[in-house]
This record gives sequence, structure tokens and C-alpha cells, in this order.
Amino acid sequence: MATGFVFDEAFLSHHTGAGHPECAERLSATMEHLNALPLGDELKHIDALPVDQAVIETNHSSAYLARARQTCAGGRAFLDSLDVSVSEASYGVALKAAGAAIALADGVINREISNGFALVRPPGHHAEYDQAMGFCILNNVAILARYLQVRHGLDKVLILDWDVHHGNGTQHTFEEDPSVLFVSTHQYPFYPGTGAWSETGIGKGRGATLNCPMRAGSSDKDYEAAFMEKILPAIDEFKPQFVIISAGFDAHRDDPLGEINLSTGFYCWMTARVMEMADKHAGGRIVSVLEGGYNLTMLPLCIEEHLKALSKSSGDGF
Repeated sequence: MATGFVFDEAFLSHHTGAGHPECAERLSATMEHLNALPLGDELKHIDALPVDQAVIETNHSSAYLARARQTCAGGRAFLDSLDVSVSEASYGVALKAAGAAIALADGVINREISNGFALVRPPGHHAEYDQAMGFCILNNVAILARYLQVRHGLDKVLILDWDVHHGNGTQHTFEEDPSVLFVSTHQYPFYPGTGAWSETGIGKGRGATLNCPMRAGSSDKDYEAAFMEKILPAIDEFKPQFVIISAGFDAHRDDPLGEINLSTGFYCWMTARVMEMADKHAGGRIVSVLEGGYNLTMLPLCIEEHLKALSKSSGDGF
């Protein structure tokens, strides 16, 4: 089976304003790069449909969703804070971004694709239950995790977030829930201020949150140590039935918004390690969803490495 891939021209119509780092060019540059590669022909393209209201209400309050919809429809420039730029189309685009992840997951569950990557915007992992934050409107991966549990009856879901910024919204969604293991590598201290080692979950969820804060300047070697010593053993113990990756590529050494020094090829290495865990425990079931990554030259190259590993077409280097 092929790796599933979602991209929709609608994702380009979420306008954030001139000079904004979370811009449509992130996706258009990536598509231009992928379309020039043999890899692009190997992917199975999946259509994205807007997610149903009932599905997103498992993760966001109805009052927040109404506010987000009205803010965008009214042509206002910001939602909730100055770090969430929106346009008239933004709410509909966010619905389709969340639906893209769900479409891939359905394809994986139904064995139509082996795994999948959603090239979407806006990103999602900062979005809280009742608040937009950090470029994010809907929390795509959190919505997907609940969907997998409610619609497909899965008991144990892993969310691995390797964005340079901590996924505060995702952590807060599941911090009391032992059925979802949330693992994050991120620069710390840094925006949004959450993600310390001591944040391990609350109540019944204690132990189901694993934060691996990384100092500015951390390298491939530092991340490899975190994976081998902390992350992979935790995943092995949890034994997930499905793996979701919050795939930010802003921990790359050339990204303008972070201070982590990962190489381009290291995204292939991380993906391969996660695939080994998915093969062992989850029947290989992985869906990866784009979060950050703001260098328009390097983002397409990092995504290429990620897709090579997902499609197992990169040859040596795993």
C-alpha cells in the first residue's frame, strides 16, 4: 500500500497578511518541490473534506467555535489574540485541515493506505479547548485522536509532537486522560512557556504526558539521546494502537522561529524510529499532520525526508 497524502488548494486561501511566517507559500513551495520528485508520483492523493461540527465539539467548546466562525465571516483580522491572523475563509479552511487528518486516518484504518501525511494549514497544536493561539484555530491532532477513539473504538493513541514549540493545546486536552500518550520534544524555555519535565499529566492521566524540553542549540545528537533514552522506551511501554505525529519542521537549524539545530536528514531518522514503534504495536498505522516550519527553502526538503521514511523509499540511512 502507498503512503497517503493530502493537499488542497483551499489551504492557500487562509490569508495571514504580508510578512507573516505562517503563509500560503509554505505549502505552495512544498508542492512545487514534491511535484518535481519521483516520490510525488508514489503518493496516493486523498481528498480532504470539512470535519463535522459534532467531531470538533469533542475538543472545542461550541461557544469558541461560534466565535471563530463569526470572527472570520465578519472579516476581522485576528481571532482571540494578535498571534492568530485570520481572513474570511480561515474558519472553513481550518475545518478542512482537521478533516484532512481524519480522511487519512480512515484510509489507514480501512487499509486503503499504509500511513499518511497531511500538508495542511492552519496548524493546530497550540489551539486550546476555547481559545485560538499561536497561529492555530482548531487542534487537528487532538480532534483526530478523539475521532479514532469514538469512531473506530481505539483504546490507546500516541501523539508525538516534534515541533520546536510545545503543543500546549494538545497537552491540556489529554493531561487527565491515560488513554492518550502525549510526547513532545521542543525548545525550552520558549513559546508558549509550557512543556517542563515536571508536566507529566494530572490525576488518572499522570504519567501519560512525556515532555522532553531541549535547550537552545540542541543538535541531532541531543535529540537522538532523548529518543533512545526516553521517548522510544515510553512508547514501547504504552503500546499504542495508532500513532499521530504533530510534524513541525521548525526545529531545523535554518528555521527563523527556533533555535534548535536539527539537520534535514534527521527528520528521516526520527520518522523511521517512530515507524518501528508503530510496526511493533500499531500495525504500522501512522498519520502525520503538518504543524510549523517556516524556512521556505528548507521546509520542502524536510518534508521530503519525512515522506521518504513514511514511504520507505529512502534506502540507506535508517
